[in-house]
Amino acid sequence: MYATERHARIIEELDSSGRVSVTVLSRDLDVTAETIRRDLDALEAAGALRRVHGGAVRRSSLVELNLGERERRNTPAKRAIAQAALELLRLAAPAAIAVDAGTTTRAFADLLAEHTPAEGLLDVVTHAVPIVLRLQDNRALTVHAVGGVVRPETSAAVGLPAIDALARVRCDLAFIGANGLSAGFGLSTPDEREAAVKTAMVRSARRTVALVDSSKHGEESFVRFAELADLDVLITDRAPDPDLAAALDAAEVEVVIP
Repeated sequence: MYATERHARIIEELDSSGRVSVTVLSRDLDVTAETIRRDLDALEAAGALRRVHGGAVRRSSLVELNLGERERRNTPAKRAIAQAALELLRLAAPAAIAVDAGTTTRAFADLLAEHTPAEGLLDVVTHAVPIVLRLQDNRALTVHAVGGVVRPETSAAVGLPAIDALARVRCDLAFIGANGLSAGFGLSTPDEREAAVKTAMVRSARRTVALVDSSKHGEESFVRFAELADLDVLITDRAPDPDLAAALDAAEVEVVIP
């Protein structure tokens, strides 16, 4: 197989799964690991990917897309994840929940807007402006809007006011989004201020549920905001690869695939 053919196959795999492994590529393309490493070096020099330990990830993982662009990606997967999150909510019957900013959590909020809790009013804490607006008309919910400086990229409040507000509450469940989910780096996001709020939200809850579609598997964004051990449940649309699955199992994270 010529180098150009290998490069095309590597890019196809990156587009499909977001990450490639030297070991797997060497086996699948029937070439040495050193050949694959040279291919990845060449593709990184061309700006097509970013090298990481053991392989490479999409270079797009370094870039934070705006909310509108992200809402158009992986929509069926996000809807399926949101439906599974609502089922978990029904089973848990919490008194209070926290809902993170993000497009998958927004899909969850769309369902929550029509939800009637079995146990009376449900307190919902969120720093996401679109989620506040989506939930405010549901009289079965008491919506607590967390304040701060609103980031235009995510329409989420960040900064000390948001962190302090979350430190003063104790929710039964936190539904968290992420830009990256990896075995070695945990959950990550591109912005430091947003990461700090996500960390505060995780700490505010008795149980944490990550709503992360499979395009984020193996991705490592700029700032880690939680370890895998901080999670109780991961709801995703596809089984994680063996390395991530093993790390989640070691961290005793329940994986739910709708």
